[in-house]
Amino acid sequence: MSGDGMRAGALFVREAAVDWDKVPGESYLRDIPALKGFDRLAFDSSVTFFAGENGTGKSTLLEGIAAAYGFNREGGTRNYHFSTYRGASVPEEAVRLVKGYRKCNSGYFFRAESFFNVATVTELQYNDDGLLPDYHALSHGESFLSFLQNGAGDGLYLMDEPEAALSPQRQLTLMLHIHSMALKGSQFIIATHSPILLGLPEARILSFTDEGIRPIRYEDTESYQITKLFLERRESLLNKLFNGT
Repeated sequence: MSGDGMRAGALFVREAAVDWDKVPGESYLRDIPALKGFDRLAFDSSVTFFAGENGTGKSTLLEGIAAAYGFNREGGTRNYHFSTYRGASVPEEAVRLVKGYRKCNSGYFFRAESFFNVATVTELQYNDDGLLPDYHALSHGESFLSFLQNGAGDGLYLMDEPEAALSPQRQLTLMLHIHSMALKGSQFIIATHSPILLGLPEARILSFTDEGIRPIRYEDTESYQITKLFLERRESLLNKLFNGT
């Protein structure tokens, strides 16, 4: 992905940093290995993936970035203002963002786990004219695809596990839209386990591990390696899992 969206100054988020003085001392965030040594993260690609095991802080940091940029923590556009719960996360005042020179006119924070809440609020509070689709009539993955296809402009898109309700074929469709929008100037920061999405050419992959956050090659991600192992050695892997042999 070359062009204006690839230059650091053209990105909507160029850098994210955490001010630990503004994180409560008893916060569980201080116990997450990948985050507790985290100081700052520079973005240099139109598409950045957060990869790693569950519990390594991917979604936590993504939510902190979203809140600091003005998105609702449960998802939606920056026009959405509602809350159905208050979980423990990075306080928005603790996250410092360095923004690029372009004004962000569009954007969305997609969270698979709370999309039902977003769909409900969309129908009850933001669809007076009836022009928005009925997101409850579709899976949350299909709903977000519909948004990208029909209502999304160039902007900042943060996604937490967008593959959760998408078939492999539809994940390829999503990949195509991400690639096309990135070429036109959009920026994506995506937390995912999908070996399909992680394969997007020229995207930057950051691995969240007990040793911290570091760049990683696609072929070195656990998502790729485990999928490759299963596809190439399925019988022996299943024998080992079920029979210990």
